[in-house]
Amino acid sequence: MSSASLNFSHQPVLVEPALEALAVSANNVRENGIYVDATFGRGGHTHAILARLGATGRVLAIDRDPDAIAAGQALFKNETRLTLVHARFSALSELLERHELNRRVTGLIIDLGISSPQVDNAMRGFSFLNDGPLDMRMDPQSGISAADWLASVEERELKYVIRRLGEERFAKRIASAIVAVRDIEPIKTTRHLAKIIADSVPVTERHKHPATRTFQAIRIFLNQELEEVENVLPQAINALSTGGRLVVISFHSLEDRMVKRFMRDAAKGDCFPPDFPVTADQLNPQLKLIGKTIRASKQELKCNPRARSAVMRIAEKIAGRVKV
Repeated sequence: MSSASLNFSHQPVLVEPALEALAVSANNVRENGIYVDATFGRGGHTHAILARLGATGRVLAIDRDPDAIAAGQALFKNETRLTLVHARFSALSELLERHELNRRVTGLIIDLGISSPQVDNAMRGFSFLNDGPLDMRMDPQSGISAADWLASVEERELKYVIRRLGEERFAKRIASAIVAVRDIEPIKTTRHLAKIIADSVPVTERHKHPATRTFQAIRIFLNQELEEVENVLPQAINALSTGGRLVVISFHSLEDRMVKRFMRDAAKGDCFPPDFPVTADQLNPQLKLIGKTIRASKQELKCNPRARSAVMRIAEKIAGRVKV
């Protein structure tokens, strides 16, 4: 099976802009380049990169979801240029050392959030659209499920998680309602939790289910998604060769702010007091910001409405001393 003939159940976002962002010569992916897809999903970005690579090119693809790895092994079973690894992307440096790729990477893409197959599979518990077990773990073999966490979490912590990670203004009402219900009966399904939330929210937004932000907050918390992003970004710089590109696609304002701040600081260089006597070349910047933020086009949104919140940022590794 050739990678060009694959049929994907998940439609990745910003594929063409991502390919352009990863390009460092002649508006094309380097045919002999080394690329890392840190969030494989169902392989959409990986497939697009492989389609432009030559015989000596290479892609290392990472995903913490065992279902994604299994799907990738089936889809790309005859693809010798691809190495699939089941791991969190925060293990990037360790994985690159193992495969002798550190500081050799031509381009690295991180597509944050969750994939359509994860959302659409009711058994994974990410969505309230179809009833299923309240799980929400990206790796069902690791960590605590949403049902088990909700059964024991203190109300104060629950309110904090919903407010901070879901940016939900009715966090106090929702947390109180969840705790009141769990004292009577366990909350084990997505539909049950969604109803508790809907019943506790006094005002609803048009075209948005009242449980949207709370489900998002619980998922982000359980999977340590912000911590993962914070950990991987410095590793990404060391992974890249000089001139290599870092491309990050975010779907949540907290993630995007974290990426924006990191890239800005890495492009500015070392932090010195404003009146400290240093020249620009002594600041040791590590990245160069490339272009402005990119969002899905109207044409893409017609085909893939889930791309509406996607924000892509791009930076390029520049020469400088390596920070360890």
